[in-house]
Amino acid sequence: MRNSLDCIFRPRSIAVIGASKTRGKIGHEIVHNLVTAEFDGKVFPINPKADVIHSIKAYPSVEDVPDDIDMAVITVPKRFALEVVKQCVRKKVKGLVVITAGFKETGEVGAALEREITDLVRSSGMRMVGPNCMGVINTDPDVRMNASFTRTYPHHGKTAFISQSGALGEAILDYSVETGIGLSKFMSLGNRADVTSNDTMEYLKDDPNAELVLLYLESFGNPRNFSRIARSLSRLKPIIAVKSGRTKAGARAASSHTGAMAGVDIAVDALFEQCGVLRVNTIEEVFDMAKAFVGQPRPAGPRVAILTNGGGPGILATDALSARGLEMADFTEETRKQLTAFLSEDAAVGNPVDMTGSGAPDDFGKALDVVLQDPGVDTAVVIVVMPAFLDAKAVARSVIETRAKHPDKLVLTCFMTGAEDETGVLGILRDANIPIYTYPESAAIALSGLERYRRWLARPEGEMPQFDADKAVAVSVLEKARLDGRKLLTVAESQQILEAYGIEIAASAAVESEEEAVAFAKEHGYPVVLKIVSGTISHKTDRGGMALDIRDEGSLREEFRKMRKSFSKEDVEAILVQEMVEGEIETVIGMNYDPTFGPLIMFGLGGIYVEVLKDVAFKMYPLTDLDAGDMIRSIKGYVLLTGYRGKEPADIDKIKETLLRVSQLAGDFPQIQSLEMNPFLVAGVGGCTCAVDARVILA
Repeated sequence: MRNSLDCIFRPRSIAVIGASKTRGKIGHEIVHNLVTAEFDGKVFPINPKADVIHSIKAYPSVEDVPDDIDMAVITVPKRFALEVVKQCVRKKVKGLVVITAGFKETGEVGAALEREITDLVRSSGMRMVGPNCMGVINTDPDVRMNASFTRTYPHHGKTAFISQSGALGEAILDYSVETGIGLSKFMSLGNRADVTSNDTMEYLKDDPNAELVLLYLESFGNPRNFSRIARSLSRLKPIIAVKSGRTKAGARAASSHTGAMAGVDIAVDALFEQCGVLRVNTIEEVFDMAKAFVGQPRPAGPRVAILTNGGGPGILATDALSARGLEMADFTEETRKQLTAFLSEDAAVGNPVDMTGSGAPDDFGKALDVVLQDPGVDTAVVIVVMPAFLDAKAVARSVIETRAKHPDKLVLTCFMTGAEDETGVLGILRDANIPIYTYPESAAIALSGLERYRRWLARPEGEMPQFDADKAVAVSVLEKARLDGRKLLTVAESQQILEAYGIEIAASAAVESEEEAVAFAKEHGYPVVLKIVSGTISHKTDRGGMALDIRDEGSLREEFRKMRKSFSKEDVEAILVQEMVEGEIETVIGMNYDPTFGPLIMFGLGGIYVEVLKDVAFKMYPLTDLDAGDMIRSIKGYVLLTGYRGKEPADIDKIKETLLRVSQLAGDFPQIQSLEMNPFLVAGVGGCTCAVDARVILA
């Protein structure tokens, strides 16, 4: 076996430990499924109280089987599981699929037993799926293995489905049959004690029978490994994923804006986007999208033509496509002229093409042929409203014949038949491998996935520049804070770390007296700013803890005395005097370290707007130069940075460089829990683009 998971996906012999004579029991159903799927290998039922199960000779123990065993499916009660695994080790079984439940999902006692079994499996060199899983299926004609207790055996296809949920497995398999999406492989991962989704994706990378990978995920074991593997796999094969948990409170209580806004679901979105994984919300959307990926030509661009016999569905489709970043194709004059020649005078020959209810079956084929010849069309969506007088089968055949003339163009269909397909039109289209949907919005979801994937493949991988940095300075500052038992760095310490990494910050000093403030102003020049340094007061401006544009010594002394009088020593650690920096736009740059995902980097509109507008973007560490550029362009306020209403364009390259420097800093020092520069003032090229305020908190 070339890969360690071949013993799971391509075994030549399988032992079912806990096989049963009783129908309905899992041990019986797995043997039954292996037989009825016509597994192309040997099956050995294991049951100490039975001689024969399902007309196959049974053995008291796996050690009594005279042949070598590639894989054992374990269904015995939890109390026997450890001993059974020990027997498999002695028998030198290569792989285990542990169906048995009652492990870490039930509490610490179960978790301890799971750890003991996992340690045994790993020390022996075996691989294990589960425990607490539904099983594994491989429909490849040279394997035909259904090592699961599902009632549904999927059609053979070129799609692999990895699910962390066994409970959803039956529904997933039923839906694959209902929608006509054939599966090459299905795996229920269970508790992922050994084999994980990362391992399985790595295996599928070289699998010629898996052209599309579908995922149902509930959590991540190792997001960094996921990122590495998914980036590589998605360049070869599309990955479509459902990640549950969107509505759970993901953000821990945090003292910085970055931490408060960086919820778990935001991290998942950032991770998927950077890896080229196409995220959808439901299992239904997974299969809607899969229909357009499996065995279909890939559109060359985002331009879509709609052909319909009903105005309402055409409008719905137009809205749905436009909302998902697709474009309505602009027909040539020749295309419009040809459509007008045979459609009724009531028809609309723009895009959408509305043939009205008078459109005959042949009209669908003719119109589709004309539209697909238009050089400005990448994809066509045919939407059919089905009045009683319309021969839907004839329409379907007309579409099929026309599609065959244009093998390089994608055609999706939407036959609005309702729940029951009494006409049989769905079967005709599926047999011809033409994607069919009930509603236009579903087709739009599918096309948006294709367009996102097209852009991902066209996107260069980007570079991760390494900047010169004085790491020794940062190490010294962080070590001092650790020895002092402090999590919050002082303003001066935060400034030292940023400057050590080449991140510009306005000159400042924490002062104890008027004289120190005046001395700073004389050295750096007026105007200056005064602001309090406080661990308890977040909004300095609201409390009178900031004075801007101080232009002379008298004003400086007066403002200093005011602040001393207004705040107690308990609330104010120091008063900061800082050079006044003129910047056009206030932005925020930050980083928050998530214990699961690692550093999550943020950019957006800053100052008071960060809390009000929440116009921010997140990306996972490490950032490439392209990631940094995407972050900047993705915020709604990006137009402000481009020179809005005659303003000078912002120094975008400087923002990008700062984000990349923050990424490097975050990677070098995982002990930094959060870092925030708010505001990070942005000026034009050659101006002062730098941090005005910075805060660093340690884990």
